[in-house]
Amino acid sequence: MVVGAVGTVVPLVPGISLVWGAGLVYGLGEGFGAVGAGAFAAMTVLAVTATVAGYVVPKRRATGAGASGRSVWLGVAGAVVGAFAVPVVGLPLGGVLGIYVGEYLRTSDTSASWRATRATVAGFGIAALVQFGAALAMIAAWVVWAVAG
Repeated sequence: MVVGAVGTVVPLVPGISLVWGAGLVYGLGEGFGAVGAGAFAAMTVLAVTATVAGYVVPKRRATGAGASGRSVWLGVAGAVVGAFAVPVVGLPLGGVLGIYVGEYLRTSDTSASWRATRATVAGFGIAALVQFGAALAMIAAWVVWAVAG
């Protein structure tokens, strides 16, 4: 579960899924019972909410700042290429560069491009914090389950 919590802020690690999956494995191994069923239901709601937030928050921040969907996808592509081209820092660097280039090609305005890029990056940061908080809440639900169940 700790790996899953860390995975919410480390790119390319399916953090929420790992925490939820650990809860499922625990339930299948130890039994769910009344406390376990409630805890696992809470973990599931938190997992779904955090996963949705991971997509919705960055998109709303990006479009709110005027970024196009094409620029966001270019940022995703830049992040993937960057992750392989420049280990450690390539993923965030490629993502930011991709969004900026996409917006600059669309608007030819450096100020608008940076504004959209910053908003998109902030959206991903907020989403990561939401997912991290959800992972901690899921772990807390599991602890209650393990102790009281």
